[in-house]
Amino acid sequence: MRGGDQSDDVVEIPKTSAAQDGTTVAAAEGEKPAQRVTFVDYLKSPMISLLVGTGSSQTRLTAHKALLTRSPFFSEKLASFNSQVDLANEDLDAISCFLEYLYTGEYFPHKLPSGNLEPDPEAPKIDDSGAQLLKHAKVYTLAEKLGMPSLKSLSHSKIHLITSTAIAELAYARYVYSHTSPTDLTIRKPVASFWGQRSHVLRHETEGSFRDMCLEYPAFSYDILSFVLDTQEKRLNRGGGEEELGKSARKRARGT
Repeated sequence: MRGGDQSDDVVEIPKTSAAQDGTTVAAAEGEKPAQRVTFVDYLKSPMISLLVGTGSSQTRLTAHKALLTRSPFFSEKLASFNSQVDLANEDLDAISCFLEYLYTGEYFPHKLPSGNLEPDPEAPKIDDSGAQLLKHAKVYTLAEKLGMPSLKSLSHSKIHLITSTAIAELAYARYVYSHTSPTDLTIRKPVASFWGQRSHVLRHETEGSFRDMCLEYPAFSYDILSFVLDTQEKRLNRGGGEEELGKSARKRARGT
């Protein structure tokens, strides 16, 4: 989301690197280089069944074992020659994105060379419900669980390319504060920064939901307050004036 205004706190988004997920291994000095694994080698490996969801909504997906074991989570699960993994509590769309990433190195919607996301004909241009933000947030938390840092970085970068409303942003903030660790500043700090700059305007557009969110998740309130106080302190240290913080623009500065 995002583009335009800048803030004092900028969170760097690491560049996506396939090497982070173990797709390439640099040989140590003097050590014989590892034999190259081709894509055909991946496709020759056994097929594994993934049971996603429960009951009537359960879906069976399949993927090649050699690709799945790039994830430490699946590597451990499949160490005992299992041919099936139960993922009862996982989101089907997030798992689908993960599998697409394993096979192609990306997932829909793809990032374009321009730095934007490719258009999704089924999604509105402005996310007014939080669905588009939550899509990538769920991929982010899944990647954290599966031990896939480059997928985690990719999904986080896509979050900052979504244009959304205050209602959507609050739905996203609720998911972040209910599904991530308090120590995960990579995803929590930009949320606090966003609301710290705009809550004085956007809270009126959330029909009381902002207040409910603050009461339900005290850490959310504290992080916003910390951002506001830190910003004021930095301004005073720079000898700044009393200019108003934030604007009501819907696009968030990328990575903040």
